[in-house]
Amino acid sequence: MRLTVLGCSGSVSGPDSPASGYLLTGPDLTPTVIDFGPGVLGALQKYADPGAVDIFLTHLHADHCLDLPGLLVWRRYHPTPPVGRAIVRGPSDAPLRIGNASAEVGGETDDWSDVIDHRTWREGETVEFGPGHTISARRMYHPPESYGLRITSAEGRVFVYTGDTALCDAVFELAEGADVLMSEASWTHDPANRPPGIHLSGYEAGLIATRAGAKELLLTHIPPWTSREDVIAEAKSQFSGPVHAVAPGESFDL
Repeated sequence: MRLTVLGCSGSVSGPDSPASGYLLTGPDLTPTVIDFGPGVLGALQKYADPGAVDIFLTHLHADHCLDLPGLLVWRRYHPTPPVGRAIVRGPSDAPLRIGNASAEVGGETDDWSDVIDHRTWREGETVEFGPGHTISARRMYHPPESYGLRITSAEGRVFVYTGDTALCDAVFELAEGADVLMSEASWTHDPANRPPGIHLSGYEAGLIATRAGAKELLLTHIPPWTSREDVIAEAKSQFSGPVHAVAPGESFDL
């Protein structure tokens, strides 16, 4: 599998990056976008037909999902409409929340089932999403219904994406033995800079990678107001393996 970064800015879109969105591709694999924040639909068009992708949603904060109403427009009104429905795996309230955002009139909900086949994450359930490729989701410590994702390729390599989370037992368990761990790192490690129970610091991302025995650490979800250099330095202070803060357009073989 290959992971291409469509957007990686944390909490809001940034001057040089859309918000969260990551494209998974590979032989015999339906192109799949992990999260679909503001700006991701435009970036996706450089790499894949938006009408031919499936979606994994970690949670429904705006920076992770609010280009989905635009995808509904693409699938419904493109001159050459896609065949069938896109699979969207996500939190249980995704049809309501995205339907509210896409509705023509305030107080109504757009029924997206004409173009979307929604499937709810179930804690710990492992599902196949391509020949030999599997994914499981774990609840994370973040205000809405939020999940981290553990993906195992047909070759047995493990890619873990924390989604948005604060430090918790589940994120260590999720990351255990990952070949590539992609962790959010929204803050520097200073309690004065961040409210508790929402996001990770660079220090904590490095700590997770070390305790989980990860082989490589990718940092993401760094907001425009957080220093990338400081977050990277914090992660390196806790993790001796390779550390890299991702940028739009970069690709990684998993």
